Amino acid sequence: MKGKILNFDASTKTGIISGDDGNRYNFQAADWKSASEPRATLKVDFTVNGELAADIYADSSSNSGASKKVAAALFAFFLGAFGAHKFYLGYIKQGVIMLLIFIFGIILLGIPSMIIGIIAFIEFVLYLTKSDEDFEQTYIIGKKPWF
Repeated sequence: MKGKILNFDASTKTGIISGDDGNRYNFQAADWKSASEPRATLKVDFTVNGELAADIYADSSSNSGASKKVAAALFAFFLGAFGAHKFYLGYIKQGVIMLLIFIFGIILLGIPSMIIGIIAFIEFVLYLTKSDEDFEQTYIIGKKPWF
């Protein structure tokens, strides 16, 4: 069955999954079979054992981190100095900051513009080196706008 993790408490190592059938199933961390840690909003595939979820796997086909990661990395590489990757990930304020620094940096002998370009390149490398799960957790769910 497919579903989504509603809550996972790392201290008690228990959580709740909302199944596609409309029911909720409790689970233990011992039933988690994927390499990444369970977290809220993660889509999963699991079997039902009474009122408990068992043999739980992250459903990587439906999680959006991979597709956003590649696009964000390409934006950071080709249009990063303009803040395009920030706009793409939904960080409007940070995108405007990068764009304005780049534009006004041209007036100031280009040094601020070069610094923004370097920051964009560093973010390009960081995006590519993170796993899909880490990228999604950090930049999509965690909303971390810088590095």
